[in-house]
Amino acid sequence: MRILIRGGRVIDPSSDHDGIADVLIENGRIASVEPNLPAEDARVFDAGDLVVAPGLVDMHVHFREPGYEYKEDVASGSRAAAAGGFTTVACMPNTNPVLDNEALVARIPRLGEETGLTRVHPIAAITKGQKGKELTEMRVLEEAGAVGFSDDGLPVESPRVMRRALEYSRMTRRPIISHCEEKSLAAGGHMHEGAVSTRLGVPGIPSASEDIAVARDVRLAEVTGGRLHVCHVSSARSVELIRRAKDHGIRVTAEATPHHFCLTDEAVADSGFDANTKMNPPLRSEADRQAVIEGLVDGTLDAIATDHAPHAEREKLVEFDRAPFGIIGLETALALGMTHLVETGRLGLPELIERMTWAPARILGIGAGTLRHGAPADVVVFDPAHRWTFAASDIVSRSNNTPFLGTKLTGRVRLTLLAGRPTWERSPASTGLRSGDGSNPEPDVISPEEARAR
Repeated sequence: MRILIRGGRVIDPSSDHDGIADVLIENGRIASVEPNLPAEDARVFDAGDLVVAPGLVDMHVHFREPGYEYKEDVASGSRAAAAGGFTTVACMPNTNPVLDNEALVARIPRLGEETGLTRVHPIAAITKGQKGKELTEMRVLEEAGAVGFSDDGLPVESPRVMRRALEYSRMTRRPIISHCEEKSLAAGGHMHEGAVSTRLGVPGIPSASEDIAVARDVRLAEVTGGRLHVCHVSSARSVELIRRAKDHGIRVTAEATPHHFCLTDEAVADSGFDANTKMNPPLRSEADRQAVIEGLVDGTLDAIATDHAPHAEREKLVEFDRAPFGIIGLETALALGMTHLVETGRLGLPELIERMTWAPARILGIGAGTLRHGAPADVVVFDPAHRWTFAASDIVSRSNNTPFLGTKLTGRVRLTLLAGRPTWERSPASTGLRSGDGSNPEPDVISPEEARAR
């Protein structure tokens, strides 16, 4: 099947392309990106006034399978990803059982293929059972499909074990993805330690708990020459530590989440202790938020990742100090980046797309985030000017734990393609995906069954 996406602003950071062009897709791959391509025998999508970009890549999600499917599974998470414009995601290993053996790791991509909505890559555990004691068989797990190694949710407390992991990363060519937290400092905390937590009387998590762990892991990366990636950076001091490490040639990359560049600890008070403002690392001060944004602007923080962490409604509808950490983020990430980074003039649109496509793909070493000739036709088309208010009806995830309900946003996904197959299309009457003769628009929501059939 041939699809022509006509007349959009095509932004492909992998090839430094930014301009009005057509995108021709043949047999599920990018055939051509140039102006005024012929449309014969192609189904046409009119992308005038829209942006056409590589499908978004999220290197940090929790799809909860196996073990916690009541919160999310690969099928429901993939559907949420497609709705948010994502075509590639990487799943963290803190499931039940933990993704620490070959069979479990190999199963995750198969589940993604069966669903047919998103490419799903596994991140395997650094240590067996995420207990921080004994390294997993990293070479075996890489061969099974692991694109990185992390004990996310739990830091590797032993410097010796972390050093060994970083040494092995030189052989596997996969990053060690670190949840940087000094647990003894964070113990008992439920939000950022500062003026707001003092006013509210809530035990806090000091930013030093992150900073100390970042400093340790950066130093170990320097000693070993290993590949370190720092998860969900939230503090100004951590940003500065990573900036200095990069200046010294240390092999470190890092990510920021939308909630850390959009919100501060004041959200806990403003929401009346809504547990949907509780995440780890916590929402921090305005100075920290600005530092995270500056880190994205100057490239200290390479990628934007959602840390999509679904929880059942009953788990969040409890007292703040009893609720689990985490929020969903796939459906809102692009719009939050548009609203808080591009609309405010802090980041250009090509830079935002780069941090959500090509950068995370490079970090993980996967073939994604590009519209180059011959690449899989994983594409997102979005309206950069569309203003809308995020509502419960927009949530596709199995869970609804988000602090952004009622938030006014700019930028909305209109079409997501995976290998040239529509996996999400909003309002077909207005998007106009049609055959070459102008007939038969596509349905707006694509089920897993329909996606596999195509």
